[in-house]
This record gives sequence, C-alpha cells and structure tokens, in this order.
Amino acid sequence: MQESEKHRTSSGMSNGLYYQPIQQIEAFCFPQFETLNHELYYNYGSQGATFSAHSSNKLYCTLESSSAKGSCAVYNSPSTVSFSPNGSPISQQDSQSYPLDQHHSPDNVYGSPMSGSCITDDVNDLKHKLRELESVMLGPDYDNLDNYDSAFKNVMNDISPEMVSWRQIMEAISSRDLKLVLVACAKAVSDNDLLMAQWLMDELRPMVSVSGEPIQRLGAYLLEGLVARQASSGSSIYKKLRCKEPESAELLSYMHILYEVCPYFKFGYMSANGAIAEAMKDENRVHIIDFQIAQGSQWITLIQAFAARPGGPPHIRITGIDDSTSAYARGGGLNIVGKRLSKLAESFKVPFEFHAAAISGCEVQLGDLGIRPGEALAVNFAFMLHHMPDESVSTQNHRDRLLRLVKRLSPKVVTLVEQESNTNTAAFFPRFLETLDYYTAMFNSIDVTLARDHKERINVEQHCLARDVVNIIACEGAERIERHELLGKWRSRFAMAGFRPYPLSSLVNATIKTLLEHYCDKYRLEERDGALYLGWMNRDLVASCAWM
Repeated sequence: MQESEKHRTSSGMSNGLYYQPIQQIEAFCFPQFETLNHELYYNYGSQGATFSAHSSNKLYCTLESSSAKGSCAVYNSPSTVSFSPNGSPISQQDSQSYPLDQHHSPDNVYGSPMSGSCITDDVNDLKHKLRELESVMLGPDYDNLDNYDSAFKNVMNDISPEMVSWRQIMEAISSRDLKLVLVACAKAVSDNDLLMAQWLMDELRPMVSVSGEPIQRLGAYLLEGLVARQASSGSSIYKKLRCKEPESAELLSYMHILYEVCPYFKFGYMSANGAIAEAMKDENRVHIIDFQIAQGSQWITLIQAFAARPGGPPHIRITGIDDSTSAYARGGGLNIVGKRLSKLAESFKVPFEFHAAAISGCEVQLGDLGIRPGEALAVNFAFMLHHMPDESVSTQNHRDRLLRLVKRLSPKVVTLVEQESNTNTAAFFPRFLETLDYYTAMFNSIDVTLARDHKERINVEQHCLARDVVNIIACEGAERIERHELLGKWRSRFAMAGFRPYPLSSLVNATIKTLLEHYCDKYRLEERDGALYLGWMNRDLVASCAWM
C-alpha cells in the first residue's frame, strides 16, 4: 500500500478585514473548527494534520440489503453485502443479527428478500442454468472457463453482439476489472436480466471491500445499491443506514474529518461567505436564511469577519432551517446551533440573534422565515436544493417553489453550492454510470489525504457518503432524495424564478486558490461564466455561484 499524501493545513489565520489583502480575508475563508463536546482532536505540526478520536466500542451496522422493519441484520447471504464493525466482511460462521434497539426482539430480524426471489432458490440450479447458457453460446465441448479463449475462437464466425458482451464480461471477471463488472451488473439490472444480475453480484462480492482500494470501497456500496434495487428495499436501507447510530459527538467527528481532509465543503462555504460579505459590506442589519444549517459551522468565520469590519459589525440575525432527521448529528435540536453561534458572536462583540426553523425545506412557507423590515437579506442554499423534489417527482415542485418564494423576499444575494452531477431525471443505467464516475473521483481524493489504515476512514465513508450512493442507485420516485443537477440546469431554474447572476469577488477566488495549495495538486479550481468549479483531476465535483 502506498503511503497516502499528508494533508497540510493552513496556519497564521487572520481576523483581518474582507476588503484588505488576501492574507487578511482568511478570517471568513478558512473556517476554524473547535472541538465542541466531541472527542475529536486535531494536531497541527510540521508534518501536517493528524487526527485522533476516542471512539465508542458500540457495535453498529453499515449496510444491509433486506427490508428490515425493526432490525439491522449483519450476515452473509447470496444477496447481501455485510460488514463487521471494523469494515471486514463477516463470514457465514460469524454471521449474526443485531436488533435496532432494545424495543425490537431478535425475532424481527429479516433475511435478504432476494434469497426467496424469483431468480432462484437453489445455487446448484443457478450453476446449471449458467452452464446451459455457456453451452449454447460457446458450444457443447466447452466445459472449462480456462479454455474460454480457444472456445470463443471456434464460434467467432457466428459471433453476435450478445456473445461479444459475454466475452467482455468474462475477460473483466478474469482480470478483476471491477469497474467493468459493476457496469455489466448494472446493465443486467437495468435490462431486468435477473439471472445475469444475480450471477454478477456473486462474482462481485469477493472483488469489493470497504477497506481496499478506492474503487473497491466504492464498489461495495454500489453493489449494495444494486442488490437493494433488485430486492426493492432501497428506501428501507436508506433509512436504516443509521441503525445502531454512533454517539452524536462521534458522528460529528466523522463530518469534521471529511471537512478537513477534502476541500469541498470549505470551498463551498468560502465562496458563499465571500459573496455575502461583499453584498453586506455597507449594511447595518443583516438577516441570513440558511436552508440547511446543519452544525452552523459556515457562519463562524463570517461572524469573525463582520466583527472586524470598519465602523463596527452589523446586527446579524440567522434563521437556521433543518429538519428533525438531522438532529442526531448534533445530539439535539437547532437550539444547540443557536447557542454555539450566540456564544461566538458575544465573544467578538457582534450583536446577534438566532431563529430556529426545525422543518423540512419542502414545508417552508413565508411565515417560517421571520422576515422583518429594515434588514438586508441573504439566502444560502449550500448542498441543499438537490434534496427538493422537482416537477419530475411531484406537481408541487418544491425545488422551483422555494426559488420563487425567495425571489419574492427581494434578497440582496442568494448563494448556491451544489455537487456538479447529473442524477435527477436520468434513467437508472446512465445514472449509475454518472454515480460511478463522480464518486470514483471523490473516493480517490479521500484516499490521497486519509490513510487507508486510519481507524475512522471506513466510518467517514459509510456515514457521510455511502447512504447517498445507495439512495441514488436503489431508489426511485419520491423515495430518491439525492437528485443532483448540473449548474446549467440550476441557471435555468434561477433565471425562470427571476434572478440575475451576482458576480463573485476575484479576491475571494484568489483566496480559494490559496486554500487549494494546502491540498493535493490534483485538485483544480476553474472560473467559468461567473461560477466557480472545484474538481478532482478532470472531473468537476462542486459548483458555486451567487444570484440577486
């Protein structure tokens, strides 16, 4: 295993003015996270950043392909991918089931729905059918896969496209080309070829691993998504991925690790904060509506920057919107975020108010936003709008409804940060290919900065990324929550709602470039058509822009 590249972090951060040279605007561009009631510690030294966490010894499951209604099954079966708490595959001998909580009895543990599916209940029957298929395609004398190439040559004159596909699949399996086998399996699922899909799933299981190469780790979650799609249990898995949840502080530490090792969130928050600071530089009363406030970490450095503003800071009021399903990551409700930000503002002598709106974005109405006259309004959509169903899901079309609602408020600036991916209305198979490409880049970037033997890496990927992957692959309709769109589509939606582009500050762009110098040189930043794109090598991953 190659040693992962060390992650260097920025130092010498300043609380200088936004309007001053680059080194002085790092106050709002380089978020400085504090350890708030969680057991994560960062050590910064000449060798870069190291992490340590006091993890709980509690056992919690990762993925399971059943439609478990009251349990989290952890076992191996012909149709499930199961992992132990440390990420290792669990053998049949070690298989066991863990109830979701003490209120559910062990009797509520469900096996894989596919074990009783229409594919086959008999492994020998499956092998027999495969042998028949091989005989038809490759001739009666073919009885050993080692002789595949010579047998294939005997029928080359009568070859068909289906035979070419079969040969490619066999060669991919022989060479352990995981990407090609994953694609072949997804194609079989898409074509409703149940026999082929089940066979390829069995071939894939020994090829994937949550502790292996980036593609092996991603492959484990993609495979689980394919299994769940076949079993029609995608929604159940998406909801159950948090079964046996780690302590809230521990889950928060996973988010912090991902935040530190990859610049994607920092990039989004920096660009959005820069646009807001620029738009509000002459305002005395500022109201920020954050449609997915999460931990509220984005606003720490903006409050610090406003505190250093010439003439004194403005009065800041933040409305934080977040539904109750996110409370587990905070260890409680939005009041925790409000107290955290209020304490910070008080330490910097910034007049501050916090308004909590514990509702889903789909439920937001004008009365929930606490609009007051005399306040300059900024609205923040950071990694949030892709969760809103649009016209392809519901006639209510909350995605466009929210944009029209916000436009009626006449905000000075609206910031948008989203993953640059096309999974919203795409059919299953092209959506699978897009997900494979997007998350391959994401997992590769994590691999560079977080060592594979890091004890929390598996948890970071499972809790922060795997749930989204399974939802994209296994779910449809209203159950599919992860619905990303490319920036071109977002532009159309904002334009239809009546918005005009708000130019991003070149000074902020330069500061983001400085940020990326502290990461691997495979990250790239591009400015195109008034928007910023952060990518890994040749793949755009996050786009940021502002509107007015």
